[in-house]
Amino acid sequence: MEGDTSKASNFGRTMLRFGKYFSKYWYGLALTLVLIVVATWAQVTAPEYIGQAVDCYLFPQNPADCWYATITLDMSDADKLAGLGGLVLLLIGLFIAGSVFVGLSFYTMTLTGQRVLLKIREDLFKKLQSQTIGYYTENESGNLMSRVTSDTDTIQQAFSYALVNVFSGILLMVWVAIKMFGINVPYALVSLIVTPVMLVATLYFSAQARKAFRKSRQQMGNVNANLQESISGMREVQAFNREDETIESFRQTNAANRDANVRAAAFTSALNPTLEALGFVALAIVVLVGGYAVLTNQPNLLAVDNISIGPITISLASTALTLGIVFVFLQYVQRINQPIQQIAVLWTNIQSAIAGGERIFGLLDAPVDIVDKPNAETMPQIEGRVEFDDVAVSYKVGERVLKGVSFTTQPGQMVAIVGPTGAGKTTIINLIPRFYDVDTGSVKIDGRDVRDVTMESLRAQIGIVLQDTYLFSDTVMNNIRFGRLGATDEEVIAAAKLVSADTFIERLPEGYQTVLGERGSGLSQGQRQLIAIARVALMNPRILILDEATSSVDTRTERLIQKAFERIMEGRTTFVIAHRLSTIRNADMVMMLRDGQIIERGTHVSLLAEKGAYYDLYMSQFRYEEKLEADPNAVSNPLLAST
Repeated sequence: MEGDTSKASNFGRTMLRFGKYFSKYWYGLALTLVLIVVATWAQVTAPEYIGQAVDCYLFPQNPADCWYATITLDMSDADKLAGLGGLVLLLIGLFIAGSVFVGLSFYTMTLTGQRVLLKIREDLFKKLQSQTIGYYTENESGNLMSRVTSDTDTIQQAFSYALVNVFSGILLMVWVAIKMFGINVPYALVSLIVTPVMLVATLYFSAQARKAFRKSRQQMGNVNANLQESISGMREVQAFNREDETIESFRQTNAANRDANVRAAAFTSALNPTLEALGFVALAIVVLVGGYAVLTNQPNLLAVDNISIGPITISLASTALTLGIVFVFLQYVQRINQPIQQIAVLWTNIQSAIAGGERIFGLLDAPVDIVDKPNAETMPQIEGRVEFDDVAVSYKVGERVLKGVSFTTQPGQMVAIVGPTGAGKTTIINLIPRFYDVDTGSVKIDGRDVRDVTMESLRAQIGIVLQDTYLFSDTVMNNIRFGRLGATDEEVIAAAKLVSADTFIERLPEGYQTVLGERGSGLSQGQRQLIAIARVALMNPRILILDEATSSVDTRTERLIQKAFERIMEGRTTFVIAHRLSTIRNADMVMMLRDGQIIERGTHVSLLAEKGAYYDLYMSQFRYEEKLEADPNAVSNPLLAST
């Protein structure tokens, strides 16, 4: 999904994608554009008045057209001082106006950019919510998080500062060049002779920087993924004494990120002094050529009336060089060189933002494997008849997880699914709420293919309790209410009482309003599981799916939960991935899976009588559990029992 980060991507296509977002806020862009144009006009106009200050008042020419009148050599000093003072005030006004309009342009662009980023983040979050469970098994959560955080932050910096400066810089360069050619074409050509070299240097270094920044963005995602994984698995890291190995792994990932950033910084650092040196060369050319013309009293040194190229004649009528014009060109050349230098530095930020945008749009464009059909219907109230018809499923091409699985359950039945790890037990229960789609065959509920109804209406009637439950950093009340957001407090409390969770909840510091830590930290595994079961009980689902929901609780808590399950399972179809004998004995049907196929099915008693694979499983695992239930003092360890 990352692709080759060293390969240049389509800059224009990414900008067009941004353009679609900005089109909704065109008025903000239009206002920003107007402010930039006015601010640029102030910057372009100011040098003209500086030139007039030289030619009109400091070293007057005869005659000279100035900002408010035609100046002559016999003008009094008082008039010159008054005119110069007025010109200075005009220049101050232009500088102030230019600064104000520049500040306003930054504000309007930042405001518009923030609105765009708000929409982009919303679209990213919606996309992540719509992706399938399989998508998250293939993509690290830390890497996905960096799309919403790190990459959007990079775009924010470009939109709020760099983009305005780059656009205003380009506009200023074009405007100044037009002004220069309007005054004296040959002198303008001489003054701008270094500019193409600066542009070539900018293009080369920025292209290299872009590649480095794209690599940096990828490496930052790897750092986030490594960090998130290390923190989530801290118990396992410490339990197996793998702190040093984990630190070394993070050091390598972090070093790769450092190298990518250093490479990007190297190109950025090399470009700025290169352009600065070329800028000084350009100023030197302006001073040498213009100064020579003025000092040798050759104002028409670069005057050329026209150039003939075959039948075409190009007029190059130019203003005679004066000291004031030399000052104007010095100001203009500085104004051209400065944006080039700024653009060179800021362009790397924009390149980084474009790289971040490519990653963001790559996520937004990632296909969603499971979607509602255009004509999908709403699932009516489920009765509970579930049918698997010759179902085959593959997570990877050529690797079948389920092979021709067929069975039918009647409403209200309890089905226990047993088998070794990797047999396909979890895949079966994931197909019922359509977390995955079948390759061949079909999964039907009450005669309706789950692919023909909307996922929302289907999943709203299916309750799931997993072995590894997840609680949010919120109150106990809201964690239970997550099963049905419109439930009242009384209904939440009733669901907690149903599964006997109210006893420990009421002992918490704030009772039902106690805010839990990340993943329910501060509660025991059994307490977290009880809250998760209360959440499903509040849903009042028509189909229950239990991934051995009682496997992580003590015997006393398990008995309480089993009693609660007996009440909420009544009249509902229930699928249980079973690891305990107490669950299997109560099942209406037990399915024994091996290598993605149902090799045996029946009740607990009938399967024992067959003395097949289920019988072997019972003898190796469940027989000792049964003895322990009958006599708590009995030996429960098979290894000890055999001695």
